Amino acid sequence: MSAKPPKDRSSLRKSWLDILAITAWGILLLKYAIDGTLYILIHPSYYLLVTVTGGCLLLIGILQGWRLYRGRIADNQELHSSLLPPGLTAMLLLGTAIAGLIITPKLFTSHAAIQRGVSAEAVTVTRSQTQAFRTSVKPESKTLVDWVRTLNNYPEPDAYLGQKANINGFVFYPKELPANYLMLSRFVITCCAADAYPVAIPIKFTGTRQTYPQDSWLQVKGKAIVETFSGSRQFVIEASEIKAIPTPKNPYQE
Repeated sequence: MSAKPPKDRSSLRKSWLDILAITAWGILLLKYAIDGTLYILIHPSYYLLVTVTGGCLLLIGILQGWRLYRGRIADNQELHSSLLPPGLTAMLLLGTAIAGLIITPKLFTSHAAIQRGVSAEAVTVTRSQTQAFRTSVKPESKTLVDWVRTLNNYPEPDAYLGQKANINGFVFYPKELPANYLMLSRFVITCCAADAYPVAIPIKFTGTRQTYPQDSWLQVKGKAIVETFSGSRQFVIEASEIKAIPTPKNPYQE
């Protein structure tokens, strides 16, 4: 009889640990949904799923906590059969959720863009002969990502000479670019931040690099020209107007 209370207390602690882990993850996912952090972590297609999952986890945690408090869970085994394995797994889940609530995820910057493969040759020409190309989309309506996709499909820069552009992105300066050029970049996300990849377009501007600090967000208006970098002819936007803008709520999608 004397050995039973410690066993019950141990079982009770494990049950509460499981409940706290589930509740913490529910709170974390809902917090990310409310404060907009999901925009820098996952593709918009998954926002609703993650938000609903967070709400379900929070509801399960509250209901199981209420059942345990009211004595309706007979022992720890019943809780584990419907929720999580006991012990270390619940501790790791709880610790990860707490870390997520304390540490704020950061938006990708120029350093990540360079690390993931963007350079001054990001939009490189492969054809030597100009060929006809037409599109029904107005050039000034294209986003930076739209321009890159268009160039990937038809990389002849002469086809776009003089076309107007109006794009947004963040600034970075590859070492190989002349001082009056910058790369305007955005990250494209397919599923989550782990698979995000950068795209960029060279911008020719007047002024100094101090005027447009690295990692600042800009709206650039201008026209398409052709320049040569490292022996390759490239599509470049010659800026006629540059305006600093705040970091968008959704930096991956325009």
